[in-house]
Amino acid sequence: MAIETGRARAAYAADPALSRGRRWPEPASPTRNAFRRDCDRIIHSSAFRRLAHKTQVFVYHEGDHYRTRLTHTLEVAQIARSLARALGCDEDLAEALALAHDLGHPPFGHAGERALDQALSHFGGFDHNAQALRIVTDLERRYAAFDGLNLTWETLEGLVKHNGPLTDRAGQAVARYRERGVPAAILAYAQIQDLELWSFAGAEAQVAALSDDIAYDAHDIDDGLRADLFTLADIATVGIIGDIVREIDAQFPTLDSAHRVHETVRHLITRMIEDVIAETGRRVAALKPGSAADVRHGLQAMVAFSPAMEKADADIKGFLRPHMYRHVRVMRVMDDAERVVRDLFGHYVKSFADLPAEWSQGIDLADESARARRIADYIAGMTDRYALIEHAKYFKATPELR
Repeated sequence: MAIETGRARAAYAADPALSRGRRWPEPASPTRNAFRRDCDRIIHSSAFRRLAHKTQVFVYHEGDHYRTRLTHTLEVAQIARSLARALGCDEDLAEALALAHDLGHPPFGHAGERALDQALSHFGGFDHNAQALRIVTDLERRYAAFDGLNLTWETLEGLVKHNGPLTDRAGQAVARYRERGVPAAILAYAQIQDLELWSFAGAEAQVAALSDDIAYDAHDIDDGLRADLFTLADIATVGIIGDIVREIDAQFPTLDSAHRVHETVRHLITRMIEDVIAETGRRVAALKPGSAADVRHGLQAMVAFSPAMEKADADIKGFLRPHMYRHVRVMRVMDDAERVVRDLFGHYVKSFADLPAEWSQGIDLADESARARRIADYIAGMTDRYALIEHAKYFKATPELR
């Protein structure tokens, strides 16, 4: 089955007019459908603005040309809209999920998450996906009638399950949560609105998840090359990249280095998007989904890479792990960043009153778990820069993270 590349809505697309609604009922907007309204609320949230000053791979000291969480998020959203349009999915819902997918990341990216997870090891740990859910259902305080952003069920479901089911039908944790269990925040919210943790998310969430993979691969190659962590010849040892580079060199034999890099990244994005469209077409033909519910109840993800592209994606990540994410220069900075977060957490445990009033009030000081979670919420909301400023207030030596 060929996938149309126009704007026709597929039978399996989410329909904003048929949304399962919001936790707190609200009058419909006269100018925006339910999913467009979710996009706008996410964009106007405090957590979204702070992504501009949160690490992707390189902290802000490294320079202005590297991706931040915000620029990464915008690239994911662009790819998600393109894929959603090609697949006949709802573009607004796909965009909302792309915009929200990294809201829960603390300062300093995965280094900050590791530090908070360790600090909360006796209190359920820290999971950025669960933190994103808490932000949009509770921690954002912008509306008089409710806490959080009061997003639609479809956006919340997709935010939690964009990488697949969290439990089996019996409620047992699966996949990435098999070892430690589903985070308590997700389980607690699922008691309020059943997010059907045992099923796949809708097609739009699956689109957002693959868009994240595509954006990661492409811009991390671009940033890694810009930072001189590896060369184009190095990354060309990865099969798909080598094929692309050879095609570019054959067509433009005198092309300069900068243009070769940009053409390589551009062709990679295009090739991966086209692969998702083709593979999804094959899966749609097999599943014959007549509704969004059919997608959720499938035995596998409907929106996916082909096996060959799945391997290519794994090969790219396998190259980037030692050459970029685990590069000695990056690891040195990330080790210092972890220490900043650990120090801050330890300080606020000892001096809870140093939290701003709106964060320290309303907590039973005898409840160690509640205090720890409140501290983590405060730190997780910090930008890289603000975390360093706060660290310098309480400690004699603050790393420069260079």
